[in-house]
Amino acid sequence: MKHSNDIGPNEFGAPSRRAVLTGAGAALAAPMLLPAVLAAPALLPAVLATPVLFATEPARANGIAHGTVFEDTERKDGQHRSGIAGVMVSNGRDIAVTGPDGTWSMPAHDDDLIFLIKPSGWTTAHKPGGVPDFSRRAGDGLLDFALRRSDEPTAFDVLLFADTQPSNAAELGYFRDEIVSAALGIPAAFGIHHGDVVGDDLSLYGRYLDMLGALRMPWHHCPGNHDMDGGARDHKTAFTTWRRVFGPTHYAFEYGPATFIILNNVDVSRSEGYHGRIGPDQLAFIGNVLRHTPEDRLVVVSMHIPLTSFNAPHDPRETTADARALMATLSARPNTVSFAGHSHTTEHHYLGRDEGFTGTAPHHHHVLTAASGSWWGGLADERGIPTALSRDGSPKGFHVLSVDGARYATRFVPVSRGRETKMRMMLSKRSSQHETAREQSGALYCPLRSSSLCDTELVVDVFDGGPRTQLTFEIEGIDRAPQSMQRARLTDPHVVDVFARDRHAYKAWVEPAPSSHIWTAPLPEDLSPGVYRVAVRGTDEFGRPIADQMVLDIVA
Repeated sequence: MKHSNDIGPNEFGAPSRRAVLTGAGAALAAPMLLPAVLAAPALLPAVLATPVLFATEPARANGIAHGTVFEDTERKDGQHRSGIAGVMVSNGRDIAVTGPDGTWSMPAHDDDLIFLIKPSGWTTAHKPGGVPDFSRRAGDGLLDFALRRSDEPTAFDVLLFADTQPSNAAELGYFRDEIVSAALGIPAAFGIHHGDVVGDDLSLYGRYLDMLGALRMPWHHCPGNHDMDGGARDHKTAFTTWRRVFGPTHYAFEYGPATFIILNNVDVSRSEGYHGRIGPDQLAFIGNVLRHTPEDRLVVVSMHIPLTSFNAPHDPRETTADARALMATLSARPNTVSFAGHSHTTEHHYLGRDEGFTGTAPHHHHVLTAASGSWWGGLADERGIPTALSRDGSPKGFHVLSVDGARYATRFVPVSRGRETKMRMMLSKRSSQHETAREQSGALYCPLRSSSLCDTELVVDVFDGGPRTQLTFEIEGIDRAPQSMQRARLTDPHVVDVFARDRHAYKAWVEPAPSSHIWTAPLPEDLSPGVYRVAVRGTDEFGRPIADQMVLDIVA
């Protein structure tokens, strides 16, 4: 058995996308057994080796695809198999449910990808990098699916990546050394990547999957706008390479007590380029999956382009045009959450009736931190890896989703070396002018003159903060109660300074942006000269305690 990170030369060495189009599929076509896992076995599914496929009657008979879902209990000749009832199979819109003998049928075109919706307690085969092998082309005639039993706990973790986006071999190395290395010790059941897997050069997919294989877990992927084939002018042809490497651009699977839905909301047209749109087929698919999903299950939806945007709420390339339709589909569900990437910012949105979600509590939509930060820009650290501070102030990194029954929480994992913290504390000049003037204010550094206290404020960037984060601050050693801090729309002052000082190290289009996770409070104006300890305390989006401290040095 070959491990996914030692499978030898792959077919992705050619630099052009055209070369990838012709060779990508062959390199990653064969299913394989994932190597022994590094994480705790209780949190990881058992992984099936190459499934045994059976040639049945022609897969296409009068526009009908059909086959069998069966339990793989005999790996050698496959003669002993039993059908599995109640398993969903889809053509990307319709759902067929297997009968008592595991058989199914549905309408299909020859070029449709027919895929299995993995049920809880079972697992499929996997290709290099942990990509699930769960789909077949309708016209290929091999539409039987094998499953193996798997122990799946009710509480587990999921790695959430977004925008790894290497555009060349050097940046792919940064992904290996910074992101993959940081994730090695996290005992997750599987991972989900939220798009822009690479930065336009699709020939990097092979090496990317080799590196991802070091994590020894299944991986699911949403396509991003930088994962499209070059020169594509319509949605049908934009993801030809993607389908050959990763399979369907949208699908679903179950794990433990949760249902996961992977979407492609990067829509492409000749006149408009790409924009955010789910489309009627995927919306119908979601509705059909949920019709066969118990109401009390947690439903997790992943996509690339956010449903809404903090900085660009009306930009069709930064938001999803039919987000309301998705919200209407999810409204009847008491336990839902969705994730996206794309913007290279970190955002929490709570979508209610104004956004089309009519459930009892708002729907949580979490825009994930970009693993590449500011597109792998910035000055290099001692290892030669760019600091890549995100334009909204967060360090590069990824998130971990923790599921426990129908409940969930996320946590941010920063990967930049140095002091690991959940926030950045700093001082900045106060301004009575319009907030756009404040957005360009840089940080102030100690010592601070006592005469400047009247126009100085404490600024805190909580890297994964949002509307539900609450903060107070106090200056220890003086007799005053903790003071509340207010969430403000402004650019992180540290980002302003770094981007201005190191402009040459960032890509041309990267600029500081207003952050959705900044809190401010004025400093007391009557502090005497001296050295003080400032403590910030509060709770994050999930009510967990957060805290940090800084030294305030005041001179006469």
